[in-house]
Parts: sequence; structure tokens; C-alpha cells
Amino acid sequence: MKSKILIYKTLILAIFLIFASCNDDFLDTQPLDEFAEPAVWSDLALVETFINEAYWRISDPFTKGRTLGMIVDEGHYRGNTASLNHNRSLLTPDDIPGWSVPTRYRFWQHLYGSIRICNVFLQNLDRIPDGTPEQKAHKDRMTGEVYFLRAKFYHHLTKVFGGVPIVDRAYGLGEDYNIPRSSYEDCVEFMVDDLDIAASMLPLSHTGAAAGRATKGAAMALKARILLYAASDLYNTEVFPGFSNPELIGYTGGSQQQRWQRARDAAKAVIDLGVYSLYNRNPDPVENYIEYFISRETEEDIFWRFFTKVTQQNIGRCQGPNGWHNWGQNVPIGDLIDDMEMADGTKFDWDNPEHAALPYENREPRFYANILYDGAVWRPRPSNVAPMDPVGIVQTGRFEVWDEATNSVVIRPGLDTRQGPIEDWNGGYTGYYLRKFIDPSVDSQLEWQDVSYRWMRYGEVLLNYAEACIELGDFEEARTYINMVRDRAGLPGVTESGDELRERYRNERRVELMFEDHRYFDVRRWVIGPEAYDKEVSAVDIVYELQEDNTTAEIPTVTPFKFERWEWHDRAYFHPIFRTEMLRNDLLVQNPYYE
Repeated sequence: MKSKILIYKTLILAIFLIFASCNDDFLDTQPLDEFAEPAVWSDLALVETFINEAYWRISDPFTKGRTLGMIVDEGHYRGNTASLNHNRSLLTPDDIPGWSVPTRYRFWQHLYGSIRICNVFLQNLDRIPDGTPEQKAHKDRMTGEVYFLRAKFYHHLTKVFGGVPIVDRAYGLGEDYNIPRSSYEDCVEFMVDDLDIAASMLPLSHTGAAAGRATKGAAMALKARILLYAASDLYNTEVFPGFSNPELIGYTGGSQQQRWQRARDAAKAVIDLGVYSLYNRNPDPVENYIEYFISRETEEDIFWRFFTKVTQQNIGRCQGPNGWHNWGQNVPIGDLIDDMEMADGTKFDWDNPEHAALPYENREPRFYANILYDGAVWRPRPSNVAPMDPVGIVQTGRFEVWDEATNSVVIRPGLDTRQGPIEDWNGGYTGYYLRKFIDPSVDSQLEWQDVSYRWMRYGEVLLNYAEACIELGDFEEARTYINMVRDRAGLPGVTESGDELRERYRNERRVELMFEDHRYFDVRRWVIGPEAYDKEVSAVDIVYELQEDNTTAEIPTVTPFKFERWEWHDRAYFHPIFRTEMLRNDLLVQNPYYE
């Protein structure tokens, strides 16, 4: 399984050194810690190890404990300068601030390095043995994986740059590397072709050590996602009037409706496989949702990464409240919390006196499953903190306490605030912490967890299908599939049509997929940058007020406030190509509004 990938890194480095080295025959002895290139391609186990490097390079937010939610209207990163600059659209050809924070291998040069691994494999296909049925099945499966991986890396590129150079072979030293950008449409078709090949060669499922590798369903689901993006407004409407090369950032002909139909058909094909279903093992929707995101492998998973407690960075320590000796560096913002519904499916509203008085009561189940809010009961405190809180209740407010000795009010900050007695240099700024992905049975102060990360899951496929149905005007079908997701979440079904249904869908997607690295790209493909970024961002001020009898109130007063200003500029719909890449390849055309 992919959790073993890191074990092979040293071997992979040795292999790459072999590929890059000159063929000096001054020694006849083969080093014992290296493999000659012919030996690699003649041994199926070594070939699979080579492919593992490409798997390892797929970015995931568990790598550094941070998600793209920190650079979109989901979250706030405590070490904030780079993220704040990103959220103010301060992207330039010399710097994409905050982009290296969430995870690894997201930059242009890294992704093309990953694509090169795939191309090296495909160029050596004829050298890989397939003489027996077992060998042929193994070779075919690996070939399908590589086509899938290459498409996935290109999808990373096209999501942020639009059309990019299509490189389908591994270049050698001294060759001409100047390649122009292909049109966005050509890139989409290239990825779709790769994924069709992958789906034809991959099995429906894997078992044993192969579990977690790409499957037929993974290839089909990625195709559906790519086609959903391709049908979206960013690539089908004029966002950058006057740009000299519009074909690089979207379609210049054809029918958007036909593209929505392709997206719908592709998502429905995944559904019709009959292989996947929503995780629904616990009748309590809160506990069910919590269980899913800390499980290793379930019926909802389409493509995911296994971890061990050695290989997974401690996302619990990164995100957990500082009153548990965690860092609280990645926290939800109030804007996201406010978009989470009431239990009856109505919109939460600070202007509603009942909502404002008790903002954390009667909220939808995913609020309680995903968010650590003031007053939430979580896990026992560490031993040195337990005397101050024997139950384990999140404290992000402050308490007004009457001091008899001084005959005055004393302010006692909560244990999980930045002013509290436990690690007051850590902690978030918004009044909330993220519960999603964190295994409460693990003491994140002392050990790492081994929770799997889902790149693709069935819940997303249902929403992708529903979105395409909405854009095609099939509102009844869209409601059916949106309500599958809402039913699992313990919410009543939506009943709207038209623009109102689109709005409900987009909010449903925002909540269901929060912090799974979708919102950043949804904001861009829907062309709603100003809505997400051009605003002051919300937090909450929480006070347990002193009452007339000098006792401290048991119910706090919660007041929303604006704590940070973001900005939006349309250039941020796409990333700039780094100046270094432009200088290396004089055929490249820069994205609009960058100089």
C-alpha cells in the first residue's frame, strides 16, 4: 500500500541517479545499493517501486497538516503573512505566497517532474516483462496507474494555469525544451484520453498491499471532475476581455451545454458502477460523519492515501486547540460557520435573536462533527491541564469572575484562547477549531495519528453529478442526488429549483467538502472571487459575563466581529507562470494581468 512508499525513497533516488549518470565503464562491479537501468525494467517489483515515487508526489493536506482552506474563505492560518498575502491576491510571477504552505509538489516545476516519472515509465513499456498471464496483468495494472497519475498531475497544472505545455515523453540532456502552451481544450482532451486508457486497464478494486492504488473508478471519477471543471464558467465566459490568447484559459468555441452533458455523463458512469456508496454505518449522523473521516478504508472511498503513525504528519497537533498542547494554527473562519445551516435546514442568521442568543444550539449535524466551538465536549485534557478542566470542554471565550479579595472583576481567559494559561503563543484567532480529520483517541501532543486522506470520494461524485444536472435544467434529478448527501448528514431535503437551487447546491458543496481542497478551485471555476475574498473576515468574541449576583453566567454572549481584511483581483483566477519558467522557455505566454 502507499503507506510503504517512503520506505523506498532511498531506492528511488538511487534509480534516478542511475538514469541521470554517464555510462562510465571504469569499474565492472555493480554497487550493492544501486540497480542498473536494465535490471529495473526487467523486474516488476522494481518497476512498481519506481511508480511509487509518483504516488508519493501527489499532494495532500496531511503532509504539513494544512489545507488549501487557509487560502480561501474556509480557514485562517496562524502564521499568517504568506496566507494573508494570497488572500489579498498578491500573486506575482516571482512569488505565489502561501502556495507552498498547504502541501508539497504543487509548483510548476514539481508537477512536470512528476509527469516526467510517468513518461519515463511509458517510454520503457516494451522492456517490462509480460510473458505470463500474471506478468501481463501486473504490467497492465501498472500502466493504467501511470496514465491515471499523469492525468492527475496535469489536472493540478490546468486548475491553476489553464492550458499548459503537453509533454508526453521524457526529454534527454541537450534537447530543445522550448514548448508552447497547448490550448485549455487540448489539455482537457489529453487528460480525458489518458483516463479512458487508465479505466480500460485498471481493476474495479484492489486488495492486500495494492489497496489504495488507482482503480477503474478512480480514473472515471477524475475524468468526471475534470469535465465538471471544463464546463464551468471560468473556462466558458469572457473573464479577461482583451487577452490575446483566450484559448489558453478556456474554450473559444463549441457549446457549454454540451460540456455540461459530458460532465453529467461521466459522473453518472461512476455512480452506475455500483461499487461505491455513502458511509452510513452509524445511525447518529454526527457520530457517523466523525467516524468516516477518521476511518482507514470505507465503501465511500474512491482514491485515498494510507498513512502510518510514522509517515503521517500530526494534523491533530497542527489543528487541535492549544489548551490540549496543540498548535491551533489552522482554524475555521466565522464566514464558514455562519454558512452552516440550522438543524431544520433553514439558514443561520445573526439578525435572528434566537440564533444570536444560542448560536451553537440546533445546528446541523456536520457543525458538531466538523467544528470545535466554545462549549463543545471533546477529549480529556492532558494530565497537567485536567485539574483546570476535568471534562474536556473547549474554551475559546473569556470568563468574568468576581474576586472577593479585591472586590473587582477579574477576566479569566479560556484554556484554548491566545491569552489562556496553556501555550498562549499558540492558538487560533477566530474562536473556532477544526475537528474534522482528527482522531480523538490519539493524544496529538505525544503521538501522530494514521487517518487516511481522501482525494476522491463518492459524496463528491454525487455532488458533481447534481451540479451538472442543475446547469442542464434537470432540477428534479439534481435534488435527488443533493438530498442523498443531505440525508446522510441528517438534514431535510432541498426543494428549490433554478437559481435558488444552484445557490443551495453551492452552499451544500461548501459544507460537505469543507477543508478537502475543493473550495479554492470552486471559487475560481464559478467566477465568484469577489464574493469569497473581497470582504472583512469574521470571528467571534465570546464572554461569560458577570451577573448581578456576582456569579459568572453559564451561557456566554457571542458577538461576531470582523478581524481581517481580504481583497480580490481578477488575475487570481489563474496563477502566474513563474518568471524563471518564462526565461527558460521563451515560447510560453504569461497568464492575463501579470507582467
